[in-house]
Parts: sequence; C-alpha cells; structure tokens
Amino acid sequence: MADNVTAQGANTQEWPLPSFYFKVSISNVGDISCSEVSGLETEYEEITYRAGDSPVFTKLKMPGLRKSGDLTIKKGIFKDDKALWDWMNKVKLNTIQREVVTVSLLDESGNPVKTWEAVDAWPKKLTVEGFKADGNTTAFETLVIAHEGVSAK
Repeated sequence: MADNVTAQGANTQEWPLPSFYFKVSISNVGDISCSEVSGLETEYEEITYRAGDSPVFTKLKMPGLRKSGDLTIKKGIFKDDKALWDWMNKVKLNTIQREVVTVSLLDESGNPVKTWEAVDAWPKKLTVEGFKADGNTTAFETLVIAHEGVSAK
C-alpha cells in the first residue's frame, strides 16, 4: 500500500481535480445552481496554402480565425427562480444583454482552483425538459449560451 501511495503521489496537488464541484456565475444575472456545464472549448479554423512555385508538393497549414462553441448549462427548476428566463426575455432583435459567464472548478473548501470566462455571452436557447406522469426525476431546464470566446484564468 505504501508503494501505491508513493507512485500516485502523497501530495494532493499531483491528483487531477474532480469535476463534480463547480460554480457558474453570470454577470448581472447571478450565480446559477446547475448540475451540468459543457461546451468550454475554443478552436482555430485551419487555413491551407500552397504557393504555385513551391518545390514542396504539400500544403502549409496555418491558424485562421478563432471560433468558440456554445456553452450548455443544465439545471433543476426551482419554484421562484426566474433569473434565466428574465435574461432570455431581454433578447430582442439585435439588442442583447451580453454578459460574462464564469465557470469555476472548486477545491474541497469551495475556493476556485481553475476558472474559465466566456465573454460577450447571451442566451440563445432555453428548453424545459419534458414531463412524465409516471417519472421519478427532477424537472430540468437547459440553457444554450452563445459567446465570443473562452479564456482560462
């Protein structure tokens, strides 16, 4: 057993962080108590180029424009919680309330260890999951958020 502890590292900083303890905050909307967050990603489009007089018969690959996917937040429905619906109802034709969405991975004490920010975010789609008369699950709603980019802090 002692060899196993040494191999895995006795120092807790050598362990990967668990994914189940996190916090989501939206500026001017508030903290969102949710069960799932996905879509923290950023990607560069690929540009291929080959000069006509190049002696090499392959294309060069260069980074192009940066693009980001949508964030998806899944949360339980609470009796008096209307913050996401209020934000969604502020979206009008080309008039949106853009916010910063902060996702923080927390340690055992509840302190942020790693933080990601999605800037210029706005609600794109809000879906209430279906209801079943014979079901035994929590009522959920899913929010899809468009944004202009994610950065890690």
